[in-house]
Amino acid sequence: MSHHTPHTHHMDPHFEHVEQVDHSGHEGYDAHTGHDMGGINKMALSATLHCLTGCAIGEIAGLMIGTAIGLSTGWTVVLAVSLAFLFGYTLSTFPLVKSGLSVGAALSVVFAADTLSIATMEVVDNAVMALIPGAMEAGLVNWVFWVSMMIALGAAFLAAYPVNRYLLARGKGHALTHAYHGGTGTVTGVRRYIPNLSSTTLAAIIIAFMLVGLVVSVAAEMGAAEPERMGHASATPVPASLSGGSAASSTWQHAEHEQASG
Repeated sequence: MSHHTPHTHHMDPHFEHVEQVDHSGHEGYDAHTGHDMGGINKMALSATLHCLTGCAIGEIAGLMIGTAIGLSTGWTVVLAVSLAFLFGYTLSTFPLVKSGLSVGAALSVVFAADTLSIATMEVVDNAVMALIPGAMEAGLVNWVFWVSMMIALGAAFLAAYPVNRYLLARGKGHALTHAYHGGTGTVTGVRRYIPNLSSTTLAAIIIAFMLVGLVVSVAAEMGAAEPERMGHASATPVPASLSGGSAASSTWQHAEHEQASG
């Protein structure tokens, strides 16, 4: 018994040391995992904003062209969705081409990375627009359209963000393009003029785009309502009492003038 007690006392510090080492390693693992998750969230945000910017520009351009050339509502939607894919792919292709990839190679990577994200956005965006009364029928110079578009794009962003995050966590989606960003070597030729669009810049572009459209539509409606209001004001009939009183006064003044002349 006297020999066993010191042996137990000797083992306890070693056991505590092992526990401490294991716990420290666990904390390091948690910190590393948290860093990775933060990186994935940031990449998912950037990927979603790229898609959202392209979708917004493409849809507005499609609606403007469809309205200008007199397309039906169905064909206008088809054109808007097609341009949304085009602009969405284009914005994702720019950084890859700038990093040194050829246009063909960049497009093949972007098709695999962005198609699901853009498709998710377009389905949700058009579904929300269809559910809002009067949104699809409202013209571009109508505040109903712009407010509806803001709501639809917000819903599309919320739907596409978890899709992009899911793909990134599994090494797919924008993870395929991330390996090419910031390529080595000096950027030369036309690639020097390709802009680097940060997430903040893309968000600012979308917000400014929507706000300008809303302000212009509200101003146009106010300008159209002003002449109509002025027309109603000028066409307002004079009350009979005022009209009769004015005529009687004029008659009395005329009679008084004749008496003074006589």
